[in-house]
Amino acid sequence: MSGVRVVLVDPEGREHSLEGEPGQSVMALAVAHGVPGIEAECGGACACATCHVYVEPERFRLVGPPPPLEADMLEFANAERQPTSRLSCQIKLHPSLEGLHLTVAGGG
Repeated sequence: MSGVRVVLVDPEGREHSLEGEPGQSVMALAVAHGVPGIEAECGGACACATCHVYVEPERFRLVGPPPPLEADMLEFANAERQPTSRLSCQIKLHPSLEGLHLTVAGGG
């Protein structure tokens, strides 16, 4: 099974091109590669909003809007919530997301 490549742009503007396995969360991939700005304090339990990212608007429909629990948690995020805000712990890699660009939300 081949991996899924995504690009995360950290708060300093550096791009991190990472490849993970289908089903893996973007948060787990980012933490494994030390992407700055992804704190993941709750370890992926959708309970802290420290893995907040902005999905590229052109492909947001592939990721979809946050479900109610995640939407509630985004209200507590340190960075401004935007229409394409998601928690990276809730985005699972899938072949349709190949090449997706995500920006790590700043404002710690």
